[in-house]
This record gives sequence, C-alpha cells and structure tokens, in this order.
Amino acid sequence: MNFSKLMERVKLILTSPNTEWNKIDTEQTSAKELYIGYILILAAITPIAGFFKMSIFGIKVPFMGRYRLGIGASLTNMVLSYVFTLAGVYIMALIVDFLAPSFGGSKNQIQALKTVTYAYTAAWIAGIAQFIPWLGILILLAGVLYSIYLLYLGLPVMMKCPKNKAGGYTAVSMIIAVIVSVAISAVVGGITGVHMRGTMTSPRTSMEGSGGFDKNSLGGKLTDWSKKMESAGKEMEAAQKSGDVEAQRKAASKMMATALGSNGTIKTLAPDRIKTFLPEKLNGRTRSNVSAERSGAMGFQMTTAQASYKDDGGNNLEVEITDMGLAKGVMALASWAGVEKESSTADGFEKTFKNGSRMVHEQWNNNSKTGEYATTVADRFSVKVSGKAADIDTLKNAAESIDLAGLESLKNEGISK
Repeated sequence: MNFSKLMERVKLILTSPNTEWNKIDTEQTSAKELYIGYILILAAITPIAGFFKMSIFGIKVPFMGRYRLGIGASLTNMVLSYVFTLAGVYIMALIVDFLAPSFGGSKNQIQALKTVTYAYTAAWIAGIAQFIPWLGILILLAGVLYSIYLLYLGLPVMMKCPKNKAGGYTAVSMIIAVIVSVAISAVVGGITGVHMRGTMTSPRTSMEGSGGFDKNSLGGKLTDWSKKMESAGKEMEAAQKSGDVEAQRKAASKMMATALGSNGTIKTLAPDRIKTFLPEKLNGRTRSNVSAERSGAMGFQMTTAQASYKDDGGNNLEVEITDMGLAKGVMALASWAGVEKESSTADGFEKTFKNGSRMVHEQWNNNSKTGEYATTVADRFSVKVSGKAADIDTLKNAAESIDLAGLESLKNEGISK
C-alpha cells in the first residue's frame, strides 16, 4: 500500500474534483486494488472513531450522567459496522451500475465501484469529527453533502450519463444510499441490541397505537422529521417516474431541505451583506482585514465572513460569522437535544451549553491566554471570536458587541417554502 499516494488522492478529489474525476476515469484498476489501497483504510475511520467515542469518552445523557457502551458490545458494533460498510460500498456500486442505462449512461461495474469509492471520500474523512465539540455535527453533515456533490460531478464522467441527467441520477442513488445505510444500521443494531426498538428504528410504530413522544420533545421532532422524509421520498419517486427533469430537480432539492430539518429552501446572505456585521472597530481593536464568500451545491448554501482585529500590542482576534442556511435545522436539533458539555484541567476549560435560545461554546487556555467564544443566533447564524486576550470574558464581550440582534432579525431572510 502506498500511503502517500492515498493521501494525494484524498487531497485532490476533495480540492480539485473535476480534474481528478477525469484522471480517475482513465485509470486501470481492479476491485481488489481499490479495496486494499483505499476503501479498507478510509472506511475504518468512522467505526474506529465511534468506538472511542462510545466506549472511552462516552456520551452525556441529560439528568443521568455520562453513558459508556461496554467494550465488548462496542467492539462488536465497530467490527460489524466496518464489515457492512465495506459490503455497502460494493452494493452501492452495483446499484449505480444498474441505474446507468436509465439515465443515459453506460454500465460498467469497475467504473461504478470507482465512482462510489471516491465519492464517499468526504463522508469517510468527516467521520473523525465525532470527537469535535460544537461544530462536529456540522462537519459530519458537510462531509455527507460534499460526498453527494462528488457523486454528482463524477457520474457524467465515470458512467457517461448526460450532464442534464446527473441530478436525477444522483438523487435516486442518494435515496438508495439512505435505504442501504438504514438497512445496515438495522442489521448491526439487531445483532448488538444497541438501538431502541419502536423509537429510533421505527418512529411511526412508537407514535401509532402504542403511545409516543410529546410533540415538542426531541423524540417528537425526530418522529415528525421521519414522516416528512417519507413524504419527500414519495415525491422523489413520483418525479422519477414522470421523467420530468425539472420536477426531479425540485424533488431532490426538497429532499435535501427536509433531511436538514427545513420545510423550504434558504438563500443565504450575500457576502457583501454579511460583511456589514464585521465592524471597523471591535472593543478598541482595529480591523486589519476582512473577507466573505458564499458557496454551495445542490441547493445547499453557506456564507461566511471573516475579519482580524489587532490591539496596540499586535495581538489578533479572529471573528467569523456564518450563515448556515439549511443547516439551521441541524442547529435547532442540537438545541432540542440539549447538547451540553463541560470539562476543565489545570491549563484551562471547555464547555458547551444553552443560554436562553442560543447555544454557546467557550474554550480557554490559561497558559497561552488564548481561547474561543462562539454562539448561535436564531439557529441559523454562528458567531465565533478567537485569539489571544486577557480572559474569556474579553472574547465574550467582543462577540456580544457585534450586532447579534440585527443578525437575528434576518433569520427569515431568503427563506422560501
């Protein structure tokens, strides 16, 4: 195995996908080489990270303390998840190959396996984010979304389908990928007993005839989400049967929005608009530079503005404001779930907590006098201040001196049902 070659491929497929897909298209390889040289390594990231999170670090259960899964059960879950992931890649490749003629493409099993393998790269790499507090869930989400985008870019090149049919091809493949993932989770859960029957694996059953969650509880929100996903899936199937490309595009966009907890689409703030929330002066510090950009794919947008502020001693504070667009549904889910964490050492502390309607993250190092203060606004915007300061309150005051009320007033900006 050539590890440096693997890392080079990872870097290029993530940073220069269009160029890399054309290169991959001409490569001569086999299923064995793909598995040994790429899949076996990257597919292990998420199961291993999950093992350490569940058994070593544990998860905090509100009002009940930290829960750790037993080493034996967690090892079994890790191994089975890994094995079924390896099988899932091959099954997904067979599905992509099978669907090719339906979207004007050419059947070729090894090309399909190459497509799925390299498209999954982003999601596999993002698996390590299970350890990252605060924005870890967004990183995982971004990895999945970028893998979908990679698949969208790769299908016309690898499977020779017309570009105008790549959206529908991607959408159908995505739905099947979800079904495969759910099936794998059900098999693993059925063997290890990790999941809760009637709640997480079958939300509808828990709501019909045998009681259910309160409407405004986390369980109730998840149950409502699952019903909306089912409805969006049926619309996607109907659009595919109709053969209407525009209907397929709209159905795919709706499914994407529904998966992210939204009942519409969101056009995030324009870069010039979000930059106005970065003042020229911040708590006596002068702004040295400022930038903003909006990026997106398949209906999912995100706009970020960044600025640096220097004091008289040359110390920098970095400020970042992000309009997360459709990911606001994910942030709302974090609020419903009451995601909280607190830890401290002789060197400093780190904590995540809910302050009113906002999620807050604080991190501080006593030795370097550096830290980070971040907060959400209206479940849509994230404001983060980091750098060297006298204490965490300095970072907090800097964040609160930004026009947060003005940001909150824009929570419905660009939303269409």
